[in-house]
Amino acid sequence: MSSLLPLDEAQNRLIAMAEPLPSETVPVSDAKSCYLAQDLVAKRSQPAADMSAMDGYAINFEDREGPWQLVGECKAGSPPCPAMQAGQAARIFTGALMPEGADTVVMQENVESDGEQIRLIDDPSPVRGRHVRHAGGDFKAGDIALKAGTRLTAAALGHAVIAGVGELSVGRRVNVAILSTGDELVTPGTATQPHQIPASNDVMVAALLDQLPARSRSISRIKDDMESLCTALESARDCDIIVTIGGASVGDHDLVAPAFKQLGGETDFWKIAMKPGKPLMAGKLGNSLVLALPGNPGSAFVTATLFLLPLIRYMAGATNYMPVMKSAITNSALPPTNQRAEFLRAKADGTGITAFNSQDSAKLSILAAANALLYRPAHSPEQEKGENVSYIEI
Repeated sequence: MSSLLPLDEAQNRLIAMAEPLPSETVPVSDAKSCYLAQDLVAKRSQPAADMSAMDGYAINFEDREGPWQLVGECKAGSPPCPAMQAGQAARIFTGALMPEGADTVVMQENVESDGEQIRLIDDPSPVRGRHVRHAGGDFKAGDIALKAGTRLTAAALGHAVIAGVGELSVGRRVNVAILSTGDELVTPGTATQPHQIPASNDVMVAALLDQLPARSRSISRIKDDMESLCTALESARDCDIIVTIGGASVGDHDLVAPAFKQLGGETDFWKIAMKPGKPLMAGKLGNSLVLALPGNPGSAFVTATLFLLPLIRYMAGATNYMPVMKSAITNSALPPTNQRAEFLRAKADGTGITAFNSQDSAKLSILAAANALLYRPAHSPEQEKGENVSYIEI
């Protein structure tokens, strides 16, 4: 047990093996989930000019008691209405530019009209600037709209567009080959014999990658023989990362490490002080980083979450690439841990977090029901119900 590499040291060593990929310029429509390669400076102010935040009537605050003479109509997407004089008002719609001479909008519900004259019928009287979005109130030209390393979520992409850009400099998407090994694996959806199982791990890991700036290629159902495994590894050497699933332990049919060595791969570390996921291996094969995940689905999921996903984020240019730890109250007592950190499949809700009674890493039903990995550091003492614990959302 003493030879096992501590979790945080293994994560740091994996990141140290990698480098961020070169940046590329892409249209905003192709930048979803990528990471900005440089600060995005706003090319325009938002709003560009004072505009109405409400359907109503544009007035000058000095004339707040009314009545007002209606002199025009201001629509969104049109040039501003003619300038207004004292005692005048203009019908205005949400998003329309404020006419010169007006600084306040009265909601349409608060006035009544009598021909071309309108008057206030509801208190309180308008407040100066009420219902007006002022020029530069969101951001100004020259402001840093988004910082380098920011993940381009839907909202961030909308912000980039409103800041005046149509293209973005982003970290290149990471090319990942997913190799799933095992004589027992069969094509999803086909009938199985008792000694067979549908190949689910590569589908699961590929789905995790869909959330990130990555392009995945699945090379599934590789037989447990050296020739097949070496051929598969060779075929993936054009990828930035090669992920193998299964065959990473020390059994007679666990051939990932021997095949990796036969092809000239360099192992950086193997076997981590964590549960599940001890038989994790990392190294390099030519220009490709190789990450060998365990074959049990629970172990594959946990190690992918803690190692593969941070690696992809880092290579794609993320500033914050490690999993985010949250805090919750445990709904049950937790036993002490030994030299291995533990990640318990759990359910987090408004009452706290509850670890499932069974933590068998082969049980996909438990993993599918979980929305959290409850983190128990190595050498943790027993924790009573009601104490704070850390977890990762999944």
